[in-house]
Amino acid sequence: MASIDRYDVIIIGSGAGGGTLFWKLAPSGKKILLLERGGFVPREKDNWSTRAVFLESKYKAHETWYDKDGKPFHPGTHYNVGGNTKVYGAALLRFREDDFKEIRHAGGISPAWPIRYEEIAPYYTQAEYLYHVHGLRGSDPTEPPADKPYPHPPVSHEPRIQELNDDLKCIGLSPFPLPLGVRLDEKDPVNSACVRCNSCDGFPCLVNAKSDSQVVCIQPSLKYSNAMLLTGAYVRRIETSSSGREVTKVIVEREGRTEEYSAGVVVVSAGAINSAALLLRSANDKHPKGLANRSDVVGRHYMCHNNSALLAISKKPNPTVFQKTLAVNDYYHRGEDWDSPMGHIQMLGKSDYEMLSMEAPTLAPNMVLRTMASHSLDFWMTSEDLPDPSNRVTVAADGKLKLHYTANNEEGHQRLVKRLKSMLNQIGCEDQHLIPFNLYLGKKIPLAGVAHQCGTVRFGDDPNTSVLDRNCKAHEVDNLYVVDGSFFASSTAVNPGLTIIANALRVGEQLLRRL
Repeated sequence: MASIDRYDVIIIGSGAGGGTLFWKLAPSGKKILLLERGGFVPREKDNWSTRAVFLESKYKAHETWYDKDGKPFHPGTHYNVGGNTKVYGAALLRFREDDFKEIRHAGGISPAWPIRYEEIAPYYTQAEYLYHVHGLRGSDPTEPPADKPYPHPPVSHEPRIQELNDDLKCIGLSPFPLPLGVRLDEKDPVNSACVRCNSCDGFPCLVNAKSDSQVVCIQPSLKYSNAMLLTGAYVRRIETSSSGREVTKVIVEREGRTEEYSAGVVVVSAGAINSAALLLRSANDKHPKGLANRSDVVGRHYMCHNNSALLAISKKPNPTVFQKTLAVNDYYHRGEDWDSPMGHIQMLGKSDYEMLSMEAPTLAPNMVLRTMASHSLDFWMTSEDLPDPSNRVTVAADGKLKLHYTANNEEGHQRLVKRLKSMLNQIGCEDQHLIPFNLYLGKKIPLAGVAHQCGTVRFGDDPNTSVLDRNCKAHEVDNLYVVDGSFFASSTAVNPGLTIIANALRVGEQLLRRL
């Protein structure tokens, strides 16, 4: 077993949380080690290949997890520098102000967070500037207060999406430009990193124009001699002192060897599922249920949203290239005839013939699929699922990861889908034709769609019902923090990315004071 020098901070995982925290701490002069189990996504033509990305799953983790009944599945997750941000759709929205409060849903209660919106608002602004977010303040009827405009103007709609925007307004809705983290300059396209291609949502970006954590945080931070990235480093377990009150070692498997690393502060940011699994694998005499798990909360309250990817057939061709520019939040808090939250609607990246042919029955005529692809309008719909202690991550004695999940709070989502279906004729689409399209979940089994994973190492003020305090430090371990989506008390109904990023900046400020 190799012996390695001590660091001031070790960060485990390089996604939205870990990569952002690395950026925040790198200029401090303290020795920072970022551990990533994968390597760099290779820059190659397959980055933009529908077949390689979706059918062959070239960049996904090649491992097997198990559902609550013990059936195997392949998760739609990615182990590489930048984590899942390398392939995310870069929709970066703030949670609504009320999302931090207790909310009554048709299916139960969404609990209050230990912090209020005002406490994280300054970090949302920092996150938007760091990740080059394009948007327009005042256009989203549910948006929370902000002290600055977006750093960049909204990404413009192409003609068919502008028509959709206008049609939605005509039926009384308030569509708005979807906030996007892309390095785009429409006023100077010659020098713009982003070229508005059709291979953004779900794809790695070949030209590094997507605001992922590798591009905007990790690469710039490596210029500091005190900041180090170690790839191919799988963290098997975390060990503590004899008292159990502090982390003393991080045990890593790398290149066939077992290595030990130590630091004054250890931050876990491997994604809500793998962070919980790591803490559970790290059980010892002082933490028999798993590290920092006296409350028996680690791994519980797993959430992933009620999501649907749906395809409508436009009556006129839709030649849009970069389609993911529009969103609707009119039904976020309640429906027209439904006094409970329903959710959020946004556009997806544009589907193409090859995508549809992967989903279609074998005998579907090619001409039909090509016509569908040339007329499709692709929608992503998100509604809140609620924290349930029975929805959980567990790790078997043989190391197998099991994900127990039963969907809940589904009626609001079903009503949201029904509402979209009812307006199709009014927005220039074939009436009542709304086709389920699960390719963006990366699989046929919904459980494998883990892009919005959260809630498994929740934060709170009560150590009996939470793992972390309000600053995301473990209640029971003085130098252990968690900064991915694990800390969420609820899932809300918008993409989790910006909140994970903002919270990493918030926790980073706490750590700088501690260091």
